[in-house]
Amino acid sequence: MKNNHVGRWIIILTLVALFWIPLMGSPQKRPVQLTYDGLVQKIDGGGAVRAVVSADGQTVTITGTDHERYTAHIGPQAPRIQELLDKKKVPVEYRSPAQDMGILGIIQILMTLFLPLFLIFAFIGLFRAGRGGGGGQSPFSWGRSNARVVVQGTGVTFSDVAGADEAKVELEEVVTALKDPSRFTSVGALIPRGVLLVGPPGTGKTLLARAVAGEAGVPFFSMAGTQFVEMFVGVGAARVRDLFRKAKEAAPCIIFIDEIDSVGRQRGNGLGNGNDEHEQTLNQLLTELDGFAGNTGVILIGATNRPDVLDAALLRPGRFDRQVVIDLPDINGRSAILAVHAKGKPLANDVDLQRIARRTPGFSGADLANVLNEAAILAAREGVAQVSIANINAAIERVVAGAEKKGRVIGTEQRRLVAYHEAGHALIGLLCQGYDSVEKVSIVPRGMAAGLTWFAPDENALGLRSKGYYLQEIRVALGGRAAEYLVFGSDGFTNGASNDLQRVAEVVHRMCTEWGMGDVLGHAALRQSQGGIFLGRRIGSGEMNCSPELAARLDDEERELVDAAFEKTCGLLEQHRDALDALAAMLIERETVDRDELLALADQFHIRSSREG
Repeated sequence: MKNNHVGRWIIILTLVALFWIPLMGSPQKRPVQLTYDGLVQKIDGGGAVRAVVSADGQTVTITGTDHERYTAHIGPQAPRIQELLDKKKVPVEYRSPAQDMGILGIIQILMTLFLPLFLIFAFIGLFRAGRGGGGGQSPFSWGRSNARVVVQGTGVTFSDVAGADEAKVELEEVVTALKDPSRFTSVGALIPRGVLLVGPPGTGKTLLARAVAGEAGVPFFSMAGTQFVEMFVGVGAARVRDLFRKAKEAAPCIIFIDEIDSVGRQRGNGLGNGNDEHEQTLNQLLTELDGFAGNTGVILIGATNRPDVLDAALLRPGRFDRQVVIDLPDINGRSAILAVHAKGKPLANDVDLQRIARRTPGFSGADLANVLNEAAILAAREGVAQVSIANINAAIERVVAGAEKKGRVIGTEQRRLVAYHEAGHALIGLLCQGYDSVEKVSIVPRGMAAGLTWFAPDENALGLRSKGYYLQEIRVALGGRAAEYLVFGSDGFTNGASNDLQRVAEVVHRMCTEWGMGDVLGHAALRQSQGGIFLGRRIGSGEMNCSPELAARLDDEERELVDAAFEKTCGLLEQHRDALDALAAMLIERETVDRDELLALADQFHIRSSREG
């Protein structure tokens, strides 16, 4: 069947080529361009046997005795040329350039214009037919969905998913509804029609959807949101209809749409006439979700990391009945995820997964999988049989800050400056009680950074931070600049603190305008003026919605907070200058200082470190 389909296309293209090549192979020769005097001389000398005058009377084309064609622009001298032609008894014809081209020339132009377009569509059809065997991928079947269908089980269960225990508990009800719907219908409950998985990238939303299908043992239809929308209006809606038709035939089953925000974005953005392809596709999706006749056994699972841009009609109960939030894993979740991805990798005895989990706050499951894979690659590069803790630490640093620049030559003075800069961050972090613990300091250049200081936040804080914490964060961020200022003088500090200063400006601004931690606004927040919605995004500069006088007072308050924090930081470093010099010397000598060495340094100089242990 596939060979016959391709053979028909080959025959059609061959016939078109055989018809086109002769036309393109015999173009009409262009006439020789003459001046007015040259044309007069040619006619007067008896060299013209036929003449054609253009419809506007401005151009004359003659056929010479040598069978060549000559043309010239005659302008206002048309009467003189007419007299000369009459005198020499040369036949004259008046017609347009299109008539002069003849039917062959007109066909040639049309073929030149339209045949390439036909060939492009023909080759697209052949390519898609070759990929899909003619099943739903030809130009005449773009309205069919190309969802990947797994009928015999996805091979993934809840035991393969770690670090998302709360999400698994909520999704177990979906599994039960697919396996035994009578358990819900007997008490008058309806099976959920849609479940929206919300979470940052890499947290395992797709894996959880596959695990639900694997636990329930039902067919799994998987599509990305971008696969619905094409350049042709109506194709997306047709694909939605086709997808749900196939799913209803295979019920009970699961439809999974990844990155559903690409098809479910907010409507009514003020652009266009509200009848574009995107809105038609979304409207069809809303209709299909409402069109379930009772409990059909079809459950739609959508995944997105941008729930704020989804249309309100899509999120209401009856369509997406529940939203399951999948957050970044905590330390116990990261340890469980590392244990899953460590299977099949020979780990050395010095590898402690709990300690690795402590060093990777904010990492998603995908990040952790990447860390262990990078560590295995480093071990293979070194030619060792086991993955060591050194390989894993190097992989973490590579993922966070980029590859180590081993070939970069750093001068002695610049190396000393970087060492004091990072030592300032670390020492202030040790001195700030209740702030994040310092895990590691390094002056090895990675990516765009000349050095790095790692902090491990307290994950038991649940995101609730006090004003004192943010003041400490400002001091730690200013620690590098303060150390440069203290050691190298008011003219010796560098632009290496640019990222630190940007973070300070952001924190201070939000303290004074959003979190009610300033004296000017007190326990109030300043509204931010935003632009309109444009394709699901917020635009506008986010200017403060206040008078210029209030804005000036807020600017002064922010400046005073930063200046006070910098003076405090400089005072702490000057008070512990001996510890600062010692830590900088350690960095210059070893390049990297870990947490145990930092705690030993704190004990040596009688510094009570933050969150000891």
